[in-house]
Amino acid sequence: MEIRQLRHFMAVVTEGGFTAAARAELIVQSALSSSIRNLERELGAELFERTGRRVVLTEAGRALVPQARALLATAEAAKDAVAAVTDLATGRVSIGTIQTLTCVDLPAELAAFHRDVPGVQVSVRDAPVAELTEALRAGELDLAYLAPDARPLPEGLTVHATWQEELVLVTAPGHPLAQAGRTLIKDLAEEPFVDFRAGTGLESAVRRLAAHCGLERRITCDVTQIGLLVELVRAGIGVAFVPRAIGERAGLPCVRIRQPEPGRTVVLAGRGPRPRNPAAAALLRHLTAAAPAAAGRPGGRRPAAG
Repeated sequence: MEIRQLRHFMAVVTEGGFTAAARAELIVQSALSSSIRNLERELGAELFERTGRRVVLTEAGRALVPQARALLATAEAAKDAVAAVTDLATGRVSIGTIQTLTCVDLPAELAAFHRDVPGVQVSVRDAPVAELTEALRAGELDLAYLAPDARPLPEGLTVHATWQEELVLVTAPGHPLAQAGRTLIKDLAEEPFVDFRAGTGLESAVRRLAAHCGLERRITCDVTQIGLLVELVRAGIGVAFVPRAIGERAGLPCVRIRQPEPGRTVVLAGRGPRPRNPAAAALLRHLTAAAPAAAGRPGGRRPAAG
């Protein structure tokens, strides 16, 4: 039994005859009659008494009317729901982010997206890179900002945009390094460090940098929140590598590292070349079209298409 057959059936009931129903449905009468006969054959009962110029419902036909009306209403509601999502009148999109994202002003971008499509609900999750990557692969997230630490993304994930972030050393005010404004990696051997716990994108980038330069850091404290890391540095418990924007926002001295200049790559990733979720596709278009807040500053560059 097809929705089209039920619509034809209700047209005959409403219009009072096959000729008027065919005219209302914009089909020839023979096609409408054939549709009704096929429906009767499937149901195993005649629906109309075909006597005289006006058709009359049989008992089976009268029993079908409320069911057909309900089924057509449900089909119409389903059609409206799909259209609403496709037209972004409603919908839901989930995006993940590393905690130390600075190359994009994500709150500002999501606010602008909300103004454009207020009916779409946005869910944001911040987590370590490995957790975000698995959530993307599992379909729990539509998009995510990741710092993959020079590793290729797992099969099935696509990079939609790429940024380069400068890392600086932040110190407590009055620290001797703060006066110099720049330093070499090898000169940090005696410095105590505050660090993120293993597994975060920033910790991986810093650990790779230290290993490359032969620096064995003395970690005095490790944390899971960037706000706490900043305050521990401010209190003088140690120094830390962070994206420049984080140090500047905190008002801490930002010491530039020479030879080599440290940095990390941040990507916006998703499953496949284009999200199937219309709301996610719209958010992706918005995020890749927008110039990141860090563009043109030492802390980042404009995104490169993935």
